[in-house]
Amino acid sequence: MVSPVEILQRYWGFKTFRPLQGEVIDSILDGKDTLALMPTGGGKSLCFQVPALCRDGICLVITPLISLMKDQVGHLKSKHIPALAVHSGMTGMEVEKTFKNALYGNFKLLYLSPERLQTPLFLDYIKDLKINLITVDEAHCISQWGYDFRPAYLQIGDLREHLPNTPVLAITATATKNVREDIQEKLKFRKKHILVKSFFRENLSYTVFPEQAKLNKTIDILNKVPGSSLIFCKSRRRTKEIASYLCQSGLSANFYHAGLDTEDRNRRQEAWIENRTRIMVCTNAFGMGIDKPDVRTVIHYDVPDSPEAYYQEAGRAGRDDKRSYCVLLYNQQDLKTLEENVETNYPPLGKIKEVYRALVSNLQIPAGSGEGIYYDFDLADFTKAFHLNILLVSHVLKILEQEGVLTFTESVFLPSRICFTASKAELYRFENGNKTLEPMIKCLLRTYEGIFNNYTHVSEKQVGGIMKMSEKKVIQQWYELQHDGILDFQPVKDKPQIYFMQERMVVDHLQLDMKRINARKQAYLERVLAIKSYAENGETCRSKQLLAYFDETESLPCGICDVCIRNRRQLRASLENQVIYSEIKERLNQGPQGVHELIHGYSSLKKESALLVLREMLDEEDIWLNKAQKIEWKGEK
Repeated sequence: MVSPVEILQRYWGFKTFRPLQGEVIDSILDGKDTLALMPTGGGKSLCFQVPALCRDGICLVITPLISLMKDQVGHLKSKHIPALAVHSGMTGMEVEKTFKNALYGNFKLLYLSPERLQTPLFLDYIKDLKINLITVDEAHCISQWGYDFRPAYLQIGDLREHLPNTPVLAITATATKNVREDIQEKLKFRKKHILVKSFFRENLSYTVFPEQAKLNKTIDILNKVPGSSLIFCKSRRRTKEIASYLCQSGLSANFYHAGLDTEDRNRRQEAWIENRTRIMVCTNAFGMGIDKPDVRTVIHYDVPDSPEAYYQEAGRAGRDDKRSYCVLLYNQQDLKTLEENVETNYPPLGKIKEVYRALVSNLQIPAGSGEGIYYDFDLADFTKAFHLNILLVSHVLKILEQEGVLTFTESVFLPSRICFTASKAELYRFENGNKTLEPMIKCLLRTYEGIFNNYTHVSEKQVGGIMKMSEKKVIQQWYELQHDGILDFQPVKDKPQIYFMQERMVVDHLQLDMKRINARKQAYLERVLAIKSYAENGETCRSKQLLAYFDETESLPCGICDVCIRNRRQLRASLENQVIYSEIKERLNQGPQGVHELIHGYSSLKKESALLVLREMLDEEDIWLNKAQKIEWKGEK
């Protein structure tokens, strides 16, 4: 077996691991089931990528983030580490091709969404795949008491029946004590084993401002702190409004949300990553799986629903370990709305059934069908057509997802893909008889390595540039080649999707566990009250508050949050005032003096402090003003 340090040096160029990385890797290589709690930006991906390369076989990585799958597979390939991914929107033929490559090719990592684990196709292949590690990313999603419960994660534990001796690595950056226990139980750990890296980020300065004029405060912060910035909002409309206001104020800003078309989202994201756009105003749809190290400020314009969400999003700041600032803006109406949302987020059964009835009618799904099928779904068009509140529909879809009825994926993007299906002999004969399409075939084979055997992402723009033809003409020729049986062409897919995990029910027969739903409602309320307390508590170090929520109760004050800075200033002022008090007392013991005599010789700043001390001494009756308007000492000598 190749050593982990050798793998690290060979592929990543590092000589040593970060804190906890080595311990996690050693634990996995010792065959132990391991729950690793690592803060955002803590280098968790190496914890499974390195051991995957140390041993024969392939590592199964289960993650809900399509963007993370694509980013990591691309990053691994750039380092000549063979990796694959299967996610929503892929055709059955493409999925099967990927599993065959995992089985017969020399691939080291296979990324899967949790929904894929119970499909017959995966279960057919798992018996023959040599899996050396099961990695569960965002492991808190397995707990219904966590802030981002996803029922598909509950299926992961069933893998133990097929792979009883394969170690499991569960990784998360946010898990309370109860959630940690739940993760290990649901993943059927053979023996409980947790490795924890402190959630403390010593370079992050947390600040909370009770603020009515949020826009003005935001501009003030951005003018004081240079560098790349993220501003999180809860509404798409607000992202656009704030970005427009910032641009009018002379700042480089843009906005991002899942409602933008894919090309636009990618262009904006790339401009921000490359620092051509300084500020990105976004919903929480932005940034999942993106590791930009030099974010100097993360501003929450709206209060998130939980400390977990706040910690995750704020944690995108300062991944280069340089001082960065995490700012939460709030007013009392924000906190009131948060508590009101508890009822809004968990509507009664009658409302849930009303939305479900409209949904299956809109998608034209007959009772008893629909299971395992993806449907294009436009949330805005749907709510408009059926006169439904968009927030109500969003919350109902979340409940139906948590109850295992369906899933709603809002930000799917699959670029065009091509794989040649004709044999080499058939391709040769076709080229000889079709001179108009021969240049396109040669262009594809020369431009995209592996396209003859594997589905490969292709770019209409790139091929059009090489062939000197329009993108429309490129796509037309691809369709012609598909019609002739030469290749399989899967065009760009970027629409949100509904996936039915069970057959469409007659609405009156829709069964939901309301007791379980109400228990999740109570857990949600507790998270809301926790983030509300964080906003309002100006007495305790911000880091200590967040760490205590994640059961780190022995932490020291960070020294750089707004509370710590204010306390330090107050302490300095208190010590200075004690010195001034002693000096005034000593002078008055020599006899009555006027105010100007007492403060003579002090700097202008210290004179202000001395006047405040005199005011306090008068109030406490330590001194008094005599008839000659001189101050006399009245207290004890």
